[in-house]
Amino acid sequence: MALTNGKNSADIGFEEQIWAAADILRGNMDAAEYKHVVLGLIFLKYISDKFEERYQALLDDNDDVEDKDAYTEVNVFFVPPIARWNVIAEAAHKAEIGTVIDDAMRAIEKENKRLKDVLPKNYARDELDKRRLGNVVDVFTNIQMIEHGTDKDILGRTYEYCLSKFAEQEGKRAGEFFTPSCVVRTLVEVLQPFEGRVYDPCCGSGGMFVQSAKFVNSHSGNIGNLSIYGQDANPTTRKMAIMNLAIRGIEADLGKYNADTFHNDLHPTLKADYIMANPPFNLSDWNDGSLNDDMRWKYGLPPNGNANFAWMQHMIHHLAPNGKLGLVLANGSLSSQSGGEGEIRKKIIEDDLVECIVAMPTQLFFTTQIPVSLWFLNRNKTQTGRTLFINAQNMGTMVTRRLREMTTDDIAKIAGICTAFKNGTLEDKPGFYATVKTEEIAKQGYILTPGRYVGQADQEDDGEPFGEKMMRLTGELSELFIQSQALDEEIRQRLGEVGYEV
Repeated sequence: MALTNGKNSADIGFEEQIWAAADILRGNMDAAEYKHVVLGLIFLKYISDKFEERYQALLDDNDDVEDKDAYTEVNVFFVPPIARWNVIAEAAHKAEIGTVIDDAMRAIEKENKRLKDVLPKNYARDELDKRRLGNVVDVFTNIQMIEHGTDKDILGRTYEYCLSKFAEQEGKRAGEFFTPSCVVRTLVEVLQPFEGRVYDPCCGSGGMFVQSAKFVNSHSGNIGNLSIYGQDANPTTRKMAIMNLAIRGIEADLGKYNADTFHNDLHPTLKADYIMANPPFNLSDWNDGSLNDDMRWKYGLPPNGNANFAWMQHMIHHLAPNGKLGLVLANGSLSSQSGGEGEIRKKIIEDDLVECIVAMPTQLFFTTQIPVSLWFLNRNKTQTGRTLFINAQNMGTMVTRRLREMTTDDIAKIAGICTAFKNGTLEDKPGFYATVKTEEIAKQGYILTPGRYVGQADQEDDGEPFGEKMMRLTGELSELFIQSQALDEEIRQRLGEVGYEV
């Protein structure tokens, strides 16, 4: 996640300073373990700072500073005395610092039902170096995590930045909790979730919800107009999501516990206005047979060897009458015929749900090099009987040797193309995007690979007559041949001078 969002360098330094603190703490711990230690500390410091800010305001107004309701009414967590940061800071270099933090986490959970069983409480364990933990506490003590001026996103961005860094370190396992920000932003900018019910059936650490809230805020909307629903099968990932959303002030219903979405749908009656998801790619062994007759498989039973169309049909099942969904799937889903997938895809296309397919560039994910596409489905398309195909495989910028990122301009361009398509004003651009009738898709065997439809980019005419161009090019080629012969002769001569004849 590149920090190219127009924030000033002081804020970027703030994020990097927190990450540097995380590195101090790491030692010999596995990234997956110390991720929770660091994110838990960030959360603890943040809610403590927010509490102190409210505490001071109540003090200035001569109000009761220990009245719990005075905090919860402004969406601030109440922090009991033993959990306030000054207590933790004072214990930073004592042997019992781990126990002090664990006790603080338990006390906060006891006072705030939303956080019950969510916060990490294993700082006292032997393998966590207490000297290093104390050094990290010192770093946090010297940083104010409440809002700076009008920027209300500092800690949230820091949490997100650390998530991305942990994802980079964890590699393949990171897919459980992290979708690259630029991929999520592309989904959000195309779907434009201003108000209504937003749902992610495999929500990870909550990135889809965070970006939806950012979208609303950036367009001067009211985040209160969004209702957030989600679930995740991984208990620790779900806890990260709850903390991530709490830091943003986002109320969400993630169910009462972690659960497998296919076997235990925690929102069975939900009909969502917007659904966004990055389900596990090509998940196998998802159905033990008990789901064969499930009502969600309207378009056909997905194969047990690949859950791609199980995820898609689950989401279609949860769409409101005017609902829209965007999801990330491996490219195989565009053309696969195995296990009945081709027939399922055909029926979804014939039902006129597929609004847009975007072929994304490679190297966007820390977790896999599998090329992916974005599917956008809509129960109420403005361009009925037509699908937009975008080949974005040449977009994006390499931010490291292994990682590519879609820029803000790239994302805006894709969103703009989609808006023009919906408005009926889009003209095809060969090699980049095309509007295609369902009849043409049928002729292609209901395969949705954008390259089949966008064609080749037009070659620009440079205005030079063909005859003149050939004379010029053959002249240049002749000159290169002469240079090549001269170089060959020079190489032979140099080798001969040192006793090697060629």
